[in-house]
Amino acid sequence: MSCTHVDSARLSSPTPASKVYKDECTLCFDSLDGPDGINVCLTCFNGGCGSSGRNHAQLHVAKSGHPLVINIRRTKKATARDTEQPPQKITKLAIQEEDDSAKYDIATKVVCLACGGVEVDRTLPKVQVSADGVLAALSAKKQSEIQAWQEETLKPCSHTGELVQTEPRKLEGKALAHCGACELQENLWLCLTCGNLGCGRAQYGGVGGNGHALAHHETTGHPIAVKMGSITPEGTADLFCYLHGDEIINPNLGAHLANFGINLLSQQKTEKSIAELQLEQNLKFDFSMTTEDGKQLTPVFGPGLTGLKNLGNSCYMASVLQSLFAVDAVKQRYEALAASHSQNCHESSAECFHCQMGKVADGLLSGRYSTPITGDDGEKRGQDGISPSMFKSLVGRGHPEFSTMRQQDAQEFLQHLLSIIEQKERAGGNDPSSAFRFKIEQRLQCLECEGVRYKSDANSVLILPVKATVMGEIDGKKQYAPVSFHACLEQHFEADIRQYQCPHDKQQTSASFVQRFKTFPQIITFAMARFVLGEGWVMEKLNADLQMPTELDLSAFRASGKQEGETLLPDDGPQSSGPQIDEAALNQLLAMGFPENRCKRAIVKTGNQGPDVAMNWLFEHMDDPDIDAPLEDASGGPAASEDDVAQLMDMGFTAAQAKRALRETSNNMERAVDWLFSHAGEPMDEDNPAGQNSAGAAAAEDAVDQGSAKYDLLSFISHRGTSAHCGHYVSYVKHDGRWILFNDNKVVEIPDITSHLGEGYIYFFKRRG
Repeated sequence: MSCTHVDSARLSSPTPASKVYKDECTLCFDSLDGPDGINVCLTCFNGGCGSSGRNHAQLHVAKSGHPLVINIRRTKKATARDTEQPPQKITKLAIQEEDDSAKYDIATKVVCLACGGVEVDRTLPKVQVSADGVLAALSAKKQSEIQAWQEETLKPCSHTGELVQTEPRKLEGKALAHCGACELQENLWLCLTCGNLGCGRAQYGGVGGNGHALAHHETTGHPIAVKMGSITPEGTADLFCYLHGDEIINPNLGAHLANFGINLLSQQKTEKSIAELQLEQNLKFDFSMTTEDGKQLTPVFGPGLTGLKNLGNSCYMASVLQSLFAVDAVKQRYEALAASHSQNCHESSAECFHCQMGKVADGLLSGRYSTPITGDDGEKRGQDGISPSMFKSLVGRGHPEFSTMRQQDAQEFLQHLLSIIEQKERAGGNDPSSAFRFKIEQRLQCLECEGVRYKSDANSVLILPVKATVMGEIDGKKQYAPVSFHACLEQHFEADIRQYQCPHDKQQTSASFVQRFKTFPQIITFAMARFVLGEGWVMEKLNADLQMPTELDLSAFRASGKQEGETLLPDDGPQSSGPQIDEAALNQLLAMGFPENRCKRAIVKTGNQGPDVAMNWLFEHMDDPDIDAPLEDASGGPAASEDDVAQLMDMGFTAAQAKRALRETSNNMERAVDWLFSHAGEPMDEDNPAGQNSAGAAAAEDAVDQGSAKYDLLSFISHRGTSAHCGHYVSYVKHDGRWILFNDNKVVEIPDITSHLGEGYIYFFKRRG
């Protein structure tokens, strides 16, 4: 059968900027390693599977009219004995396209799907140019990885340009053999001012160090050191500025090294960089995969039991996704989308949030990718799992942290993802993030005139303090007494006495402040504030064991609403549309010397939960690029630029609508447009920014939820490591009555969850009834 579409088809050859989806299907996790391979469109480079019953490549042809594809199929070459190897972590040195010729056979053919899959002559000029271009192009997955690394590019500091070096001298080999103050021969740092060689501090992965390089700086004040063994001929290296306390780059590294007779072009990298050591160490955090009697935990397979491959510091995302997709509202919404949305979607599948959420739902819940790997001895050795690289690229795009390859805080990613879900789903009336939302009533009573004020704040995660008592030390590590979860709850909700400017008496006085649940969510999420400011202004983690129940009754923390006989305090004035700021907490942080914008952001980001929680957040986020950005209406986001507002007004929106949309989406133009269309018809004028336009709505807003306040533990996320931004996250999920541990793509059953309950960082409870 001959093809009639070759002459009329508009074929393309990829440019360096083209996204070529040749690793896996954009609508499911079928990959080029499957029996049908991947069909890459020769017009727009979409990747589609040819699996029976799905055939997303054929769906793409029907929607786009692009008939010709190159089918790429990869099979592993037979070896004398294949042994299971741990998944490789992505490093900055390995982000180029891999040469698979030694490990795999690659089979390709050009076919016309409009003609039922008939093979097309590959040597036809226009076909050959396009097909060869696809095979040679960097895949979209690799492009995303490179961009993520580039997002965290280090910058030079002022001291690199101002560095004054001692008289030139050549350092002989003996002077570079070991630390000048001890015999250590690795982890050596060269002072770029005087050429002193000192050992660094102990690093990730057991790399030794006595801190003699730091001691040299403290004695001399010399600012910059470079790690020997990390230097490459291209001029990259681990460099540290002690005065700024941060890693840097040095555009003048070649000249600075030449001062000591070291030729940059002759250097070879012989030691792992700090970033590589951290990545490697994240795989080694000890989440036990054995029972108490030493037996290996049993791998499990099937629907809802699919693991997620680690993409390089992505365990924070994997743990959140496993817990989210244990929630009925999330499962039902995105399983349905996986089956129906792609049929009528007119966006690029890789760029559509609904397509990618449906893809993740199908990958995690269908069981198609939860199949055992069988070794040569016939034993089942776990599963490959799925690789959510398209999803990670999409939800992290434009975010200063989640767009990078750095480890992130799972709790912050959870809130980020819930926020995106709300923006994408609110208009359709099927928003699964609503299952997490609740309102906290804040009741303030003046102790002088006894007037009261009620205010409600919306939340999706409740951050609870962990007041741990140090019982001693073992091997330099603090040991903490067990902490009652109920005590954490009670501490958060206990009454607080604070200074207050009474609008009734017009004088400074005291007021009692208490918080209660005004509404209860279907899923209540508790994030434990384990990361706190310790001695010497250093962040430390409270590794205290929580006495954690699997059942909760929150009835004692239910709000009461305005009571008969209470007198409401007069308003202070017009209320802003954003969250309010606790003035007492703000004044306390300002008194400690923090800038005002930074203080406000910390208070808003932590939900007005007091100065201690806000201060801990501040020290965890000192390096955030927007930490000092100005706030508008205390909303926690930067003020909208006039250009962005004007651009939205040119599209037909009012100034009030434009400002509100930009505020709601952290000034992301693409999301702001989507938000505006999702809220079409809502009043957003300056006098009514919140869109509260009826007495009935106001009455409903004031009602206190009288439903069940009882909950059962559904899942929890645990963390090992010293900071939320390094270490390793896993998720424990209750699945069909069994507790399952999801440790990246390792999925095993936990026969007794009791010993693991107390190590959690984020807990998810499901409401009864």
